[in-house]
Amino acid sequence: MAYNQMLQSTIDGVKAITRTDLCVMDTDANIIASTTSTVEEYKESVLTFVQSPAEIQVVQGYQYFKIFDGGQLEYIMLIRGDNDGIYTIGKLVAFQIQSLMSAYKEKFDKENFIKNVLLDNMLLVDVYNKAKKLRIDIEARRVVFVIETPRDRDNNTLEIVKSLFAGRNKDFITAVDEDSIILVKELKDKEEYDDLRNTARMILDMLNSEAMTNAYIAYGTIVDSIKDVSRSYKEAKVALDVGKIFYSERHIIAYNRLGIGRLIYQLPVPLCRMFIDEIFPDVTPDQFDEETLLTINKFFENSLNVSETARQLYIHRNTLVYRLDKVHKATGLDLRVFEDAITFEIALMVVKYMNFVESNSF
Repeated sequence: MAYNQMLQSTIDGVKAITRTDLCVMDTDANIIASTTSTVEEYKESVLTFVQSPAEIQVVQGYQYFKIFDGGQLEYIMLIRGDNDGIYTIGKLVAFQIQSLMSAYKEKFDKENFIKNVLLDNMLLVDVYNKAKKLRIDIEARRVVFVIETPRDRDNNTLEIVKSLFAGRNKDFITAVDEDSIILVKELKDKEEYDDLRNTARMILDMLNSEAMTNAYIAYGTIVDSIKDVSRSYKEAKVALDVGKIFYSERHIIAYNRLGIGRLIYQLPVPLCRMFIDEIFPDVTPDQFDEETLLTINKFFENSLNVSETARQLYIHRNTLVYRLDKVHKATGLDLRVFEDAITFEIALMVVKYMNFVESNSF
């Protein structure tokens, strides 16, 4: 569909310059692009021309040209007029369409190649051979960004992201599923992780302003070879999941900054359940009311400082102490003690992880 639109735009431009009508049909005489609606009557002559050995002919005031792709006939182009000037224009337009077709096919092949690399669908030797054939640098620094937006707002997201990197032909933007957009970005020698975060922020700001949507962006580690792009992609996917579970307030998540969340994410669920049952035989951390959980989180944010937490919550110090004592009585953990506080915070994260796994099990 995008290629057909490109053909239509091309012949519209030619008509605006030459003031003559053009039409492109496939080998079954289906109209692909046209500047006039009066070419239906020429379909039979197009089918006859397809079977003839001639590459150019004139029929009822139109000149016909065959357009090939790799030796195979792909299109028939019609241009109104039978003089030498129109013949020259026709030859030029046919050559331009053939060049467009070749460029589009190469772009399509590159996109498919990148998808297969991301999904580990190719043998290593095939990755190298195909990359050379498509003139893709094998030993270049790259990183993979995964951009996720709500499905009901995802219609224009791909085009917006593409517009941001329109002038960079070494970057690849594609989609491997319905949920996310993938950016494989080639980096300059001096670009490091701070620059990646700036890139993610630029994409996020653009999507917020142009698509009016809340996106989540994750990125993997920097790799030095095309064969390792799939690893950066997997890391970005992990970062996106870990971000959803433990850091839902963040819209940009880096794989190399996941902290303890990455460790918990790799634990088997049965082991997590044993930990929770051992530490909290009667009540799990997520079973407290919203007010208590808010108090606990704010207490952790303020490094177990009672006075500052009470001030930020607009409550009396004694009220905060009462709530902490209530948690101590229910769990046996005194959150004013560093070791107990760490145990409780890890337990909260483990419960979040278990709930995530359970909700995503089909």
